Amino acid sequence: MSDSPPSLGPRLKAERERKALSSHTAADSLHLDSWVVDALEADDYERVGPPVYVKGHLKRYATLLELPVAEIIAAYESRVQAPKAPASQPSGTRLRASAPPVSNLPWPPLIGLGAAMVLAVVVLWWKPWHQRAAAPASAAASVDRGAAAAGAAGIPGRTPMTSAPPAPAMQRSAAAATPASAPASQGAESDPSLGTGRARLRLSFSASSWVDVHDAAGRRVFAGNGRANSVRTFSGMAPMRVYLGFASGVQLEINNRAVAIGPQFVAGDVARFEAGADGVLRRDLHPAADPIAQSRNTRPPG
Repeated sequence: MSDSPPSLGPRLKAERERKALSSHTAADSLHLDSWVVDALEADDYERVGPPVYVKGHLKRYATLLELPVAEIIAAYESRVQAPKAPASQPSGTRLRASAPPVSNLPWPPLIGLGAAMVLAVVVLWWKPWHQRAAAPASAAASVDRGAAAAGAAGIPGRTPMTSAPPAPAMQRSAAAATPASAPASQGAESDPSLGTGRARLRLSFSASSWVDVHDAAGRRVFAGNGRANSVRTFSGMAPMRVYLGFASGVQLEINNRAVAIGPQFVAGDVARFEAGADGVLRRDLHPAADPIAQSRNTRPPG
């Protein structure tokens, strides 16, 4: 009986070793990180990324190793699309439906306890306010009684005094206190320190796209074209301003965490945003002119 052919990953590794190539040399020839080659040879495709990336890397790797590209891709598709055999059940077995879950919680006592707690909270809240409102009224009544007694005794120069209702004063104090808390919450939302720190951006290209990256100080980190089926990594202080000429062909990672580029940052498949060290994308608050046109204007004649 003949031995079964090796799986896709070991086949790639055996062919690479037969050609006396190290994984680092193969990765440099493919313009990839060495861990991508190791993942392909270990059949760890989920680590590489979506199937479109895996197929692109396999095609280029098979071409480098002079292996039939169509055969390699067919082996990959048969591996990831192989249907799983359904679990067999012994014949004559009858499945018993599980009884619906029955709650054993004492709902009526719990409802009564909750109502009592709500009532207690209402009473505790209402009592202090009732006492505050009753205090000025009692004070005004005592003043009126004193004025009436003075008038009956014939003391000159005293006239009955009436106290103003306390409600408007309380309303004015409450209205004066309300705006004071608003700027604090707005300042927290617009805190400029959010997203600052050291950031590492990793761009994986499934299609060619123009890239322009600046760090937090405004220094240009990179400006150029990212080729299809390639990976580029940038490091700098965040927030980093990023411009992508073809956003749908780029997969973004910030500090080894995948980040989706939302539609609010994309206009006509051109993305413009700020990437924070916390992995959150924010709007570019300092939009400049078209980075592609700037790069062409600053490029030396040649």
